[in-house]
Parts: sequence; C-alpha cells; structure tokens
Amino acid sequence: MAEQIVIFFISLIANLFSALSGGGAGLIQLPALIFLGLPFGLALATHKVATIALGLGATARHLKDNKVERDFALLMLIAGMPGVFLGASFILQVPDQLAKTALGILTVGLGIYSIFSPNLGQSYQLKNRNMKGYIIGGLILFSIGILNGSLTSGTGLFVTLWLIRWFGFDYKLAVAYTLIFVGLFWNATGAITLGFLGDIHWLWIPALLLGSFIGGYVGAHLSIVKGNKLIKRSFEVVTLLIGIKLVIG
Repeated sequence: MAEQIVIFFISLIANLFSALSGGGAGLIQLPALIFLGLPFGLALATHKVATIALGLGATARHLKDNKVERDFALLMLIAGMPGVFLGASFILQVPDQLAKTALGILTVGLGIYSIFSPNLGQSYQLKNRNMKGYIIGGLILFSIGILNGSLTSGTGLFVTLWLIRWFGFDYKLAVAYTLIFVGLFWNATGAITLGFLGDIHWLWIPALLLGSFIGGYVGAHLSIVKGNKLIKRSFEVVTLLIGIKLVIG
C-alpha cells in the first residue's frame, strides 16, 4: 500500500506539470519508475500506458473550453501516429544515450527560444493554413512522433512549440491540442506497440493511471484559468529541466 501511494503521488505531480506546460511527464515519472526497480524497457512501456490517463484527464477539462478543429485533429492523428509506431518499434533494439543528449540540447534550445521571445504564443494568429503549410507541418509532426515513440520525455513540448510557431496557436490552445492528441492518441499508440514488443508492469498501473488522470485534469484546469503567461513560464521551466536531465543522464 505504501508503494502504491508513493507511485500515485509521483504520477500526480509529474502529470500536473505536464498538463500545465504541454509535455514533460517523463521528467519525473520515468526516472522514478526506474529508481523503484524497473528496467528501462519495462519502465518506458509502463510509463506510456500511464500517460494515456493524462490525455483523458486533460481532454475531459479542455473540451469544456476549446473546440477541436477537424482539420488539425486529422493532421495530428494521420501525421503523428505512424511516427510513434515507428519510433516505438525500434527503441527496444537500439541504445539511446546519444539520441537523448541531442534531444536534451534541442529541448534546452526550445526553452531559451521561448524566454527570448516574449510575445511568443500570447495571441492566436492564423498561419500556414494552406496545402503547403499542412504538408510541412505534417512532416514535422511525423518526425516528432518518431521521437515520441522512441524517447522518454519532452516530445510533447516540441509539438506545443511547433503548433505555436508554424500554425500561429497561442500557448493555451497549443497545450490543449498537445494533451488531447499526443497525450491520448500518440501515447496510446506507443503503449500498445511497446506492450506487444515488451512487457508492462501491471501491478503499478492503477496508481499511475489515477495520478495521471487527476494530474492531467488539474493541470489543464490551471492552464485554462491562469492563461498564456503562466503556461509560457511553465513551458520554459520544464523544457530547461528536461533538457538538462537528458544531457547529464
């Protein structure tokens, strides 16, 4: 029981910050699962299953305040989910330290870019809403999907910033789309793929799912109530922390 309580609170905290900033649950949750005794592959698959509840909790809150545009829903599903499948199919067969270091440096770069762009994501602007824009945007989402399936944390942050930079979303709307489609559909694809290829530690799943769902709902609520400025600051803090963690291991 004590172990389950610890796992619940780890999941709650990790997913609350993830829902607030648009990604990064793995910063706390995945290392904690490894520290508690799970090998990397088992911890990753278990983590992916748990983050589905983050998507469910955040979706339950965001759909009350945000209308999902059908074209973006299809774009994120069609472009991202095949990439997640490819990434998850290969991660259990290759060492990932070099990729983690490169991803960490890039993630720190995202945070620095946001810090030095004070107006970034503070208002909603229509951008690149044509065939060329959708194709380029979809290819980048496919690439991020590969990272999402193969690496442990932070890729939702890439989606959040890409939606802002390329399509003109504000932070609040970008985080909503990231949590709904990455948190729910992309992570479900990764979890199913890893579940078939490896194993899942089902004993811890109930506590992880409960903490994930509650954390996702509360974090989404805070992002909606507090607005773009708080989300931007949370995004910057989480990207810097995740990037440094990935670089130093």
